[in-house]
Amino acid sequence: MNTASLFTAKKVIFSLEVFPPKKDTSVNVIYNTLLGLRGLPADFISVTYGAGGSPAQREKTCEIASLIRSNYHIEPVSHLTCVNSDREEIRQTLAKLKENGICNILALRGDKTPGVEPKTDFLHASDLARFIRETDPSFNLLGACYPEGHFESDSLEEDIGHLKLKIENGVSHLITQLFFDNNSFYHFLELARARGVNVPVEAGIMPIVKKSQIERTVSMCGASVPPKLATIISRYADNPSALMDAGIFYATEQIMDLLENGVQGIHLYTMNNVEVATRISRNIENIIAAKNA
Repeated sequence: MNTASLFTAKKVIFSLEVFPPKKDTSVNVIYNTLLGLRGLPADFISVTYGAGGSPAQREKTCEIASLIRSNYHIEPVSHLTCVNSDREEIRQTLAKLKENGICNILALRGDKTPGVEPKTDFLHASDLARFIRETDPSFNLLGACYPEGHFESDSLEEDIGHLKLKIENGVSHLITQLFFDNNSFYHFLELARARGVNVPVEAGIMPIVKKSQIERTVSMCGASVPPKLATIISRYADNPSALMDAGIFYATEQIMDLLENGVQGIHLYTMNNVEVATRISRNIENIIAAKNA
């Protein structure tokens, strides 16, 4: 199923993201995660691509995406990065994905690996999108977008210009980087629509449920932390159970506001945490069902 077609059947879609284990010794973690997520009403599940994009990581992403499709009968979306890949490596990955019946790809540049010289066949995600479209147009392409602008762009307006190029090169559905301030999302969406970015946009939400998570997350993606969330983290930082409850509550409130303001989809970054994903899904599933009725 082409994920873009979901938006013609529903007013709001709900999707999840999981990531492959970094070590083979923890491989059971992802299978237990998928088993725990099985009953949630997800329209699709995306599988991330490990930093660096080694052949083993590519194989693991494809394996998990195939498992989601064959064993759990949920549409998978395979992430695909290009920063450390050449054209032939991407061709091989596309062939493997097609062999496993995976038709949806989130086309990404990927993060540069310290100490590793990036390859030069693809400088941007838009280059990868164009290559996939030209190589095999049967794939449906998703793309990432950044409500507060990509950290390498000089401005949000410049970043939206790059985003428009992704659309022109074949991307039919966008998922945002995580954000904690809905006003940033609404401002981004207004600017993007004004520039002619008219494909569906899902809001990417990551619940903050651990003290260490906020430092790692902000340094990784540059998302700003609103005073309300900063207060929650400060107040409950030394009480893990309370912080989890508060983080889930904050994310639920954030999603409810998005739903009431016409968001087309919610993409939940699960961090492979079944409890958090389940609690948030239960909090919002009846609201989403009512909107789709």
